[in-house]
Amino acid sequence: MAEHVDVVVVGAGPAGTAAAITAAARGLRAVCVDKARFPRDKTCGDGLTANALRLLEGLGVSAGELAGTEPAFVRETVLVSPSGRRARLPLPTDGAHAAVVSRRSLDAALLAVARRSGVDVREGCAIDGLEHDADAVRVTLADGSVLAAPFAIAADGHWSTVRRALEPDAPRDLGEWHAARQYFEEVDDERLWVIFERDLLPGYVWVFPLPGGRANVGYGVLRSDGRRGRELRELWPDLLARPVLRDVLGPRARPTEPVRAWPIPSRYDPAALTHGRVLFAGDAAGVVDPMTGEGIAQAIETGMLAAEAIATGADYRRLVHRALGRDLRFAHLLQHVLRRPLGARAAIRAADLTPWTRRSFARWMWEDYPRAVLTTPDRWHRGAFTVPGAAFTTPDT
Repeated sequence: MAEHVDVVVVGAGPAGTAAAITAAARGLRAVCVDKARFPRDKTCGDGLTANALRLLEGLGVSAGELAGTEPAFVRETVLVSPSGRRARLPLPTDGAHAAVVSRRSLDAALLAVARRSGVDVREGCAIDGLEHDADAVRVTLADGSVLAAPFAIAADGHWSTVRRALEPDAPRDLGEWHAARQYFEEVDDERLWVIFERDLLPGYVWVFPLPGGRANVGYGVLRSDGRRGRELRELWPDLLARPVLRDVLGPRARPTEPVRAWPIPSRYDPAALTHGRVLFAGDAAGVVDPMTGEGIAQAIETGMLAAEAIATGADYRRLVHRALGRDLRFAHLLQHVLRRPLGARAAIRAADLTPWTRRSFARWMWEDYPRAVLTTPDRWHRGAFTVPGAAFTTPDT
């Protein structure tokens, strides 16, 4: 017989745990299932924007939960133009506005909060099937047991098992971006670097610092640029050999594990956010920022909004559009500006004009406020552009 709950959450990454924590706070009995056992690695850039940090703080992730992760707090970002120009962008000091935390540590911290909130978390628990009708969703687990609920939230990643169960004939989606990352140690520079190479635009190379001289080093390129298979595999050693990246890493830097690649979905489609009584969140909803590839903040926010919609009866698509949709579409337009070397050079030159432009561009880049806030007056309010960083992650807490 089926076990009846209020909501089944499939996936225990940032989107799924955020959804489950929010559902529990609303008085719903939530079960969160994931085929993996935690802590586990998740291929990612590991960057957390100001928005992501504030959302984590709001969910109840404390300094104690993140203490073991040794997050690297970003105080300065360096942008490198296709022409070689370097722009140093300082971040505010009123809290944390950007950080780098491994997904192994971040996801484990969120799971700890979920359990403390009363969420029934079931690790090593794959789903074997899903059925739905006008009244309920029935999720069959690999052990043969069945969970039944009025709603389900699919937060199970880009290649969502739930979506494949609901749409078995849909073509396999490779994502709009291809990304790869490799961890390094003995890295000399502790700043965060974003390097715009001419042949990657609108993509870029990143060097995201981690404690102890380590760094998450990687790149992202659009798949629409025509690179496939072998060419994508050969791109990474070529990038590592380029003088600008060797200069940032320093002569002692060496990789600590093989390079790993993954697809990034950034095709925002409101129609794909729901399927009957199933709501999609995070990568399963395709809500990654199409300009930067950032997806953690969007995953957390859509997870929270999905649970809020279930608890209150609100229209989930409308909630996502108001919170994220306009920014994602605006970022897609900006992506076209960065496709050309002239556009990338002009953007970095403008960011580097004055101390004010450097500070302001750094805030905008790290999602201190909604990407398209200037074009959406309904979100203007006093202090909208000077919100303090997340307090719980300041170094002195």
